Amino acid sequence: MAAILGISVSYLSQLENDDRPLTAKVKAALAEAFPLDWAAFDSREEEQMLGAFTFALAHPEVATGVLEPERIEKLHLQFPEFAARYVDLHRAYLRANERLNMIEEAIASDMTGEARMPWEAVRDWFHDAGNYVHTLDCLAEDLAARLGADNEPLDEGMLVEALARRHGVETLIAETRDAALRSYDSSRYRLFINAALPVESRKFMLAHQLMMLEGSAVIADVATRANLPMAGADRLLSIGLANYAAGALLMPYTRFREGARELRHDIDRLARRFGVSFEQACHRLSTLQRPGMRGIPFFFCRVDMAGNITKRHSATRLQFARFGGTCPLWNVHEAVAIPDRINVQLGETPDSVRYVSMAKGLVKPSGSYARAPRRYAVVLGCEVEHAGNFVYADGLRLNDEAAATPIGVTCRICPRQECDQRAFPPADRLIQVDPNHRQVVPYLIG
Repeated sequence: MAAILGISVSYLSQLENDDRPLTAKVKAALAEAFPLDWAAFDSREEEQMLGAFTFALAHPEVATGVLEPERIEKLHLQFPEFAARYVDLHRAYLRANERLNMIEEAIASDMTGEARMPWEAVRDWFHDAGNYVHTLDCLAEDLAARLGADNEPLDEGMLVEALARRHGVETLIAETRDAALRSYDSSRYRLFINAALPVESRKFMLAHQLMMLEGSAVIADVATRANLPMAGADRLLSIGLANYAAGALLMPYTRFREGARELRHDIDRLARRFGVSFEQACHRLSTLQRPGMRGIPFFFCRVDMAGNITKRHSATRLQFARFGGTCPLWNVHEAVAIPDRINVQLGETPDSVRYVSMAKGLVKPSGSYARAPRRYAVVLGCEVEHAGNFVYADGLRLNDEAAATPIGVTCRICPRQECDQRAFPPADRLIQVDPNHRQVVPYLIG
């Protein structure tokens, strides 16, 4: 930690024992190295304002050079009204950019907002919640301990037995001719699980039903307080919350976080240790946002063969397109075409932030020749500052300026001047067309 902060071990020891005060330089180093934890470290308003002011001044599009931490703190102390106003303007700028992105992507999606509104509202709710629901997570972790999953993963038999013993539910695991994966008859307390599913998926279905019953009051309370105005959004949220709780039951927070750190977030090893699928382990890593026990801030999404994002969450500065496709230079597209192979990438977004990402194409069997399997890819990534704890960064040229692939969010809002893979010009820029001069893309961006 001393090396990360750029101080000596003895200085760090003095800080830990309150023998030395936190200087502006050390505060800046802490905020940069541990942005999420540092944001909640000090509840004093002036410290929070200093952190927000420092972050706003460091925005990549600010033309001036980076100020020294001591100068930033002095400016904040001498002109607090200016610092507050600058932070407000920065937040307004970010909100305006987000609104512009949403509008342009909605126009590009060729569909009305109402057609997707309930689903989008639920996804936005999880995003605003940091993809972490504390009450449900703790409830699932406590239940896992009671079911005897302290050191070993929950298996199918343990979940079936828990449903029968705790709720009187009879479980039938059998094949079916239709596409039903799970069906619950609440009047007869009977649960059907499709035997054609992989064992990890069957376990997830069992865990989903168990947490629907165990956490019904908590789920109902969270859905009610969410107060989503669109018809059907509350039911979609309840299903999403039960899925969240199922993942938390199969991968209890504390033990999963410790295992992830020990294995340097090696997904295959994590999946084997907890008896879950590759996708389930990736998704769970994106939820490790418990205050005081946060994991690495990851982004996670699932993309289908057409490039549509069917799952997404980001605890990083990278935000996904709400509508339409993704950047064609992103490694997730190659991963869809070549399943069961890990594809790693060092990417850089237009705001000069670098990310290490891991993508893998997966195939979900249908259980029948008559139905095609589902094909998609999942991608998990973090900012390059966390690469030392991410096994997939090993071997990448992290310090090589030319090694990063210039990726974006989606073409219609990407400002890059030169990109041979561009499908559309950015919606907010003029284009220049020269009939006598042709490059890969037949226009120049103004």
